[in-house]
Amino acid sequence: MTTRVKNGRYGQYGGQYVPETLMTEIKRMDDAFREYKDDPEFKRELTDLLNNYANRPSMLYYAKRMSEDLGGAQIYLKREDLNHTGAHKINNVIGQALLAKRMGKTRLIAETGAGQHGVATATIAALFGMECEIFMGKEDTERQKLNVYRMELLGAKVHAVTAGSMVLKDAITAAMQEWTRRVADTFYVMGSATGPAPYPEMVHHFQSVISQEARKQIIKETGKLPDAVVACVGGGSNAIGSFAAFLDDKSVQLIGAEAAGKGVNTNQTAATIAKGSDGIFHGMKSIFLQDKNGQIDSVYSISAGLDYPGIGPEHAKLAVSKRAQYVDITDDEAVAAFEYIAKTEGIVAAIESSHAIAYVQKIAPAMQKNQIIICTLSGRGDKDVAAIAKYRGIKIDE
Repeated sequence: MTTRVKNGRYGQYGGQYVPETLMTEIKRMDDAFREYKDDPEFKRELTDLLNNYANRPSMLYYAKRMSEDLGGAQIYLKREDLNHTGAHKINNVIGQALLAKRMGKTRLIAETGAGQHGVATATIAALFGMECEIFMGKEDTERQKLNVYRMELLGAKVHAVTAGSMVLKDAITAAMQEWTRRVADTFYVMGSATGPAPYPEMVHHFQSVISQEARKQIIKETGKLPDAVVACVGGGSNAIGSFAAFLDDKSVQLIGAEAAGKGVNTNQTAATIAKGSDGIFHGMKSIFLQDKNGQIDSVYSISAGLDYPGIGPEHAKLAVSKRAQYVDITDDEAVAAFEYIAKTEGIVAAIESSHAIAYVQKIAPAMQKNQIIICTLSGRGDKDVAAIAKYRGIKIDE
């Protein structure tokens, strides 16, 4: 596969915009990543944990009823929701936690939005016998009470961040501030394809297992590559993992579904590519939702996991170069898709993943019956049932 990152940059995007107090630690992390990512023993341990703990390879499932109902393209679902902890997040967390162990760290910290990255980090910290603290926006702790309790059950301390809009961006800021205060024994496990280098490259590397598997599985199943790969996008870890092994296959259309919230023409949206501009935030240069003075906007989505005012630098490059297309999906469309896939395929998918399903519903009917779509289900939707019921005006116990 063609190398796309050079000196921590994806074209004009990426880089390291962090306080001097973190630069030495980031250099140590970068050096460790270079040393271990191709080390045979590290790879053996990573593969063993992915296969025998995280339950990989994940299934590539032919969605027969969806395909027949929508007409047109044949739809396959990459079932990351079947991983241990219920989402794709575990792939990257295992990789970064193994790196932390190699570096002699004893404490993991992480940010989380929907809670799945926090749960995955708390899970691996418990498995490795490491201390764990999770930073989560207070607004998200209310939306995702189940995942807060899961993290605490696993032994993690959860900090409800009350700064700013009290959502994912504020959780990242708080986690980075904590890391600055205590780098000696602490490894910051970044959950998305964001942040200062080498984080976007590390997340790409550890999440690429999604598309490496999917590429082999679809060729074995159908004898050819898909025509399109669709994945939801917030910061972009699930999508970059879904795109990675197809980046050099120009016949494969790559599509990221962003959270439009109440609509891209409102101020209640998180559709970064649709409305954003170049800027610097959270240690990287990328595309962000911001005002004319570069102040980061408040954003909104029904999905806590997609409620982020930016996108990872590799996605920014893919958008600008037009190698990938980014589309906006509203709350209403995502909720309808959440209900549709449940009734059609018997799968309760995460509201994040439902943004991707919503776009598949739009494009599949216009495609030919010999064409193929792979849609990644980034996680399961147990965590979202109460919130979706509330959205529909139904009150249930959480």
